Amino acid sequence: MTSRPLTVVGRVALLIRAGLISGLVLAGLSYPLAALGGMGVKAGTEALEAMPEELTEVPTAQTTYVYASDGKTLLTMFYEEHRKQIPLKQMSPYITKAIVASEDSRFYEHNGVDAKGVARAFVANQKAGGVSQGASTLTMQYVRMALRDSAKTPKEALEATEQTAARKLREMRLAIEVEQRLSKEQILERYLNAAYFGHRAYGIFAASQVFFSKTPNNLTLTEAALLAGLVKAPSAYDPATKDQRAAKQRRNYVIDQMLKIGAVTRAQAVAAKKAKIKLRLTVPPNDCVSVPRVHNDWGFFCDYFKSWWREQPAFGRNPQEREENLRRGGYRIVTSIDPTIQAYAMEHVLDKERRTSPFAHGQVVIQPGTGRVLSMAVNRRYSLDQENNGRHSDWRQDRDTKGNYPNTVNPLLGGGDMAGYQAGSTFKIFTMLAALEAKMPLSTSFYAPERYYSRYITAPGPATCGTHWCPKNSSKSMTGRQTMWTGFGKSVNTYFVQLEEQVGADKAIKMAERLGLRWRTPVDKRLATPEHAAGWGAFTLGVSDATPVEMANVFATLAAEGMYCEPLPVLSIRNQDGSHAVHAGKLIGAPRCHRELSTNVARAATDAARCVTGYGAARGSCGSWGTSEMVHAVLGRPVAGKSGTTDGNKTAWFSGYTPQLAACAFVADPDNPEHLVGTGRGTMSKFTVAQTLRDALKGEPKLKFTPPSDKLVW
Repeated sequence: MTSRPLTVVGRVALLIRAGLISGLVLAGLSYPLAALGGMGVKAGTEALEAMPEELTEVPTAQTTYVYASDGKTLLTMFYEEHRKQIPLKQMSPYITKAIVASEDSRFYEHNGVDAKGVARAFVANQKAGGVSQGASTLTMQYVRMALRDSAKTPKEALEATEQTAARKLREMRLAIEVEQRLSKEQILERYLNAAYFGHRAYGIFAASQVFFSKTPNNLTLTEAALLAGLVKAPSAYDPATKDQRAAKQRRNYVIDQMLKIGAVTRAQAVAAKKAKIKLRLTVPPNDCVSVPRVHNDWGFFCDYFKSWWREQPAFGRNPQEREENLRRGGYRIVTSIDPTIQAYAMEHVLDKERRTSPFAHGQVVIQPGTGRVLSMAVNRRYSLDQENNGRHSDWRQDRDTKGNYPNTVNPLLGGGDMAGYQAGSTFKIFTMLAALEAKMPLSTSFYAPERYYSRYITAPGPATCGTHWCPKNSSKSMTGRQTMWTGFGKSVNTYFVQLEEQVGADKAIKMAERLGLRWRTPVDKRLATPEHAAGWGAFTLGVSDATPVEMANVFATLAAEGMYCEPLPVLSIRNQDGSHAVHAGKLIGAPRCHRELSTNVARAATDAARCVTGYGAARGSCGSWGTSEMVHAVLGRPVAGKSGTTDGNKTAWFSGYTPQLAACAFVADPDNPEHLVGTGRGTMSKFTVAQTLRDALKGEPKLKFTPPSDKLVW
């Protein structure tokens, strides 16, 4: 004999036998069933049988918290719905009692559907000719929230909240299932973590923070009653409006309900109803533009972190999905920004160039051996408000065009889509490293004339002689025989062009790519291709754009004796459950390092870079002077580095490093690359780096560099 599928009556009969619902609930079910589109009992039965029997619950969106390296100082938060789930034990007893009293006084008596409430609503709605009472229990409300949060399409989201009998029937069915699976305490906890209280606050933790600037365990009776009253209609009872009468009436109604169920004494109720509404409103920060005013300069680091996050495959299939995950994932992120070093960096940036200057003066500090970005400082405010910004520095722009100073959100230090700035002679490091890797020793010698007629062919311009490129030195005193020590220390152009000819411009370009540089302008991309790289002679003089983060990390690789580490803005990332975020079996927040240069090549490059700073080489002669001798004089400990300026002083850079820290500073006009910084700003970056490293390393041991072996010396 073939079995026949149970009808809706059969299903309900089984529930009755199991003791899950009473006859009154069955009677109540006739109300929504009969109302299903006016299609009659048969159609209603088919609709009910098509409904899911189990509630699909997905993790709710939660706020991501981002901290400084101390793990305590909040940098900002990311969220679509401000919510943080907490256990019931971390909530004030007043809020649990207030919610039950106001929303479902028979919560502990029913099995998900309140028979009396359904029957009462049925009668009331029949008389009203529409929906005047809902009879929704807390469990049914939770089901509705769960259906809303698990919706994958706008249609599903609408069906979860629309005022129809079909929705009510589905909620009833699923509420009974939930009550069999979860305890009353679990349902109440999930409800309070999902309910919307207004002001973008989802869940009791966010509501307590937004309205009272406190955690839920500290809510008083009057505060709890006020919040419990909001879930019915957050806008209608909003206490943050000028007229608080509706909010107070609703709060007092909740207190009366609490008295009815015995949750408070009459004396408590009387006192609570007399109390004034006292709010301590907080607007939780959201995204990088909400970094607290006292730490506004951290906004540029935050923006870099966000850009980094969007590139991480662990968090989604594309940048948009990854950012959505950041806003919904409930992560606890401890970033790498060091508040102390950041403060030093900002001090020395701002004492040289004010925020109101069109010239951007910025600095990045990176930890060698980990790649962690410890500081990103620039003489700008991180803000979208450009109303009072200065006029654009390019006179060809419209007179009403605003410049990006003092307020901007442009990624001036790295990350995002900005190309950066021409880095000048700091690029000589790539040529020298390529030569050292090709086993050319530091003692490699060339006669460096004032002007050199190179074999590189270039388009006509100020540094051309016919069809050939013929660069010159910045000073006649550089003329003569030079080595890598003296050529790098004095930044002798005509020496490095000859060195580049020997090793190949394509090898220098490849070295830059290996150390993290990316080509972002059409010109740089074209010239760096295999078809053109070998002929890009001007590359060694830094005609390509680079960002301060990239250049700081290049020299951090030398400080780490050839260990390249990706620039990293985080120390740790924890999931909602407190576990460390992992991808491909590795901690996402762990340093990502590999050996890119041999130890001896890195040590040899450092020996030459010591000549720049006035510290002096260990294995050779630096000659009578270096371009940045004030750096060692200010810092007072072993230091190496490289300065860089471009033709006409369009930019001025300095990258310096000790064994413990690497830093890079620059001066340029991001709005107008043709706006010359001038000779007066030529030493600014050198002093900024030296002073910042000095202060950041105060009290730290004065570690020394290890000299290279003879293989790369003679």
